[in-house]
Amino acid sequence: MSAFHPRLEDLPTEFPVFPLSGALLLPQGKLPLNIFEPRYLAMVEDSLGQGRMFGMIQPDRALGTGPNGPSLYHIGCLGRLSSFQESEDGRYLITLSGLIRFQILEEIDMGRGYRRVRADFSKYARDLDTNPAPIGVSRDLLAAGLKAYFAARSLDANWDAIKALSDQALVTTLCMACPFSSAEKQALLEAEPVSARAAVLLALLEMGSHESGEDDRPHNIS
Repeated sequence: MSAFHPRLEDLPTEFPVFPLSGALLLPQGKLPLNIFEPRYLAMVEDSLGQGRMFGMIQPDRALGTGPNGPSLYHIGCLGRLSSFQESEDGRYLITLSGLIRFQILEEIDMGRGYRRVRADFSKYARDLDTNPAPIGVSRDLLAAGLKAYFAARSLDANWDAIKALSDQALVTTLCMACPFSSAEKQALLEAEPVSARAAVLLALLEMGSHESGEDDRPHNIS
């Protein structure tokens, strides 16, 4: 577990955001990112010198496009750079550790080509509590739904690694790693509390187990 445990009052109220469809960051989750666009290389560089934090958020295509690009969902998750590596071709290979969800109040001036927001964390203060929370769903039921979902979509899994996860870490990891749609991932992000997120996850697994995946090639989830 990360040794970084900020207080609500220590968090920035203005910060960069990385809009990326299908990418879900949850509190206490870890999201690997391959950064190569110049504006996002600049965002990472600036974040390294300013608390190492930026937000992940999905574009909301249903709302059209504004002056800064696609409209954004109102809820995202602030993360902190917990690992950083530069490749020989100039890409940044980073891991973003989820801290707390936020609600966008407004977009503010862009910085070096990347988008920035003013946000409020108050509704999600308990995201900063790292004590385990009950998931409210039988782990056996979740495992059965997971196996059926993977089988229907030709997904491979590291079952030993999955079995070793705590209940809450299992829910977080599966929500982030499973190939749900952008709208489904947004529903998982906004679900409150963790038990509600686990219930949404189980429903999505059960629905997905009756659908064929769009890509029949096997994938790896660990």
